[in-house]
Amino acid sequence: MYSNCISFFCKVKIVVILFLVVLVQFSQAQSYDLLIKGGMVIDPKNKINSVKDIAIKNGKIVEIANAIDSVKAIKTINARGLYVSPGLIDMHVHAFAGSGDADVYIADGFTSVFPDGFTFRSGVTTIVDAGSSGWRNFRQFKKQIIDRSQTRVLALLNIVGLGMKSRFEEQDKSDMNPQQVAYMINKLYPQLLVGIKSAHYWGDFSQVDLAVQAGNLAKVPVMVDFGEHDPPNSIEDLFMKHLRPGDIFTHTFSYGVKGRESVVDEQAKVKPFVFEAQKRGIVFDVGHGGGAFSFSQAIPSFQQGFYPNVISTDLHTESMNGGMKNLNNVMSKFLNMGMSMEDVITRVTWNPAKVIHREELGNLSIGAEADLTILSILSGRFGFTDVRKTKIEGNQKIETELTLRAGKVVWDLNGISMTAWEAESKAH
Repeated sequence: MYSNCISFFCKVKIVVILFLVVLVQFSQAQSYDLLIKGGMVIDPKNKINSVKDIAIKNGKIVEIANAIDSVKAIKTINARGLYVSPGLIDMHVHAFAGSGDADVYIADGFTSVFPDGFTFRSGVTTIVDAGSSGWRNFRQFKKQIIDRSQTRVLALLNIVGLGMKSRFEEQDKSDMNPQQVAYMINKLYPQLLVGIKSAHYWGDFSQVDLAVQAGNLAKVPVMVDFGEHDPPNSIEDLFMKHLRPGDIFTHTFSYGVKGRESVVDEQAKVKPFVFEAQKRGIVFDVGHGGGAFSFSQAIPSFQQGFYPNVISTDLHTESMNGGMKNLNNVMSKFLNMGMSMEDVITRVTWNPAKVIHREELGNLSIGAEADLTILSILSGRFGFTDVRKTKIEGNQKIETELTLRAGKVVWDLNGISMTAWEAESKAH
């Protein structure tokens, strides 16, 4: 009897040991936290435009291959029939939201938006605030918005110390201080500040020149929202005499804005110096906005071979409730005007990453932070509007299915990362 008991306990011990060995081997086999399987991967930096699997562990991309065994992953997301891209970068938004004075426009105002409410649902994981704050109030913007956001928030620092408080403050040359701007970028917040903004100036080229002076000191690009000049200043002079290669002209397809010269003339011809400026290295940014995108400019430009370098929204409450709506909608306009999906993705990932000198973003390289977007293209009959209440019709519409920020699901439109409720019920 005693020997039989020993034999029984030995057998139990062996079974337990074998179970533990299998458990360890299984846990080791599950070497990935997440596997995105079977999607059409578009990664312009790495020249990928094919069906691939992507494995993620500890918030990083660790493997991309034609086929990765699902057994190796704790969770697998089926992306067949969908597009997989780096997390989208919206290079022109206004996110300095707050409860500022009634006369405040963008800086700490109601027109700006809180990032997380409007980014992930459009596949955006990184935004660049386009000069809402200046050197006087950037620290408030950082504490109030940047530090509290899951979205990666970078910023262009306005050449005006108070940023976009109102059109009147934006005219104050005494508050345009290149040395203070460059010091804040270089010494205080180099990880967050990626450039300088010049905007809404009513006078000559003074504001632009001061912004470029600051750009030279800080070694960062300048974005110019050019216009409201009476009479209009020459954009040819802006491109060829005042801006440097790598500087950014935003609201590229604006038309009919008082004091702003357009890139397409009254005969629907792209002005020849526009092509020369792009060859020179001037970056053309869409910056759709609430008043800065017209099909009468964009379509002739496309027909004549002039395309923007970057697609962005100029996100704020007025634009998102108007013709712009969100980044997916703006991307869809370009898709329906004839741009390929690969070219659209390039202009919201790798191109803006290069423009702002953050080349660790906008790609799916091994070791990169797993900011990742899964997109679908819906087929049907859709209407797309501009800021002048004209429209085009199209048969394709881009929609964000799922967004990962640092390897975590932050948006899942149709539950493709989730378990069916019946299976969950049986598990309990």
